[in-house]
Amino acid sequence: MTKLKLGPIADDKPVRVSVELPAAVHRDLMAYAEVLSRATGQTAPEPAKLIPPMVERFMATDRAFAKARRDQIAQARPGSGERSG
Repeated sequence: MTKLKLGPIADDKPVRVSVELPAAVHRDLMAYAEVLSRATGQTAPEPAKLIPPMVERFMATDRAFAKARRDQIAQARPGSGERSG
């Protein structure tokens, strides 16, 4: 069986965002939804439902983003800066 990066799509309260995609990307999303449907045994999700978990997965596995985010959070905390001596 194919090991996909996504699993079943969680039903979560959405925030509406309008995005324009190239037709080829939309076709790929439709194909991905079909493969995901066969892999999970669920009905194929609408292609637009795939975008949030794909973006979430992308950001979760981007090491440079994770490091930059940690650094940003550390700098924002009071008393987390370097101590002068």
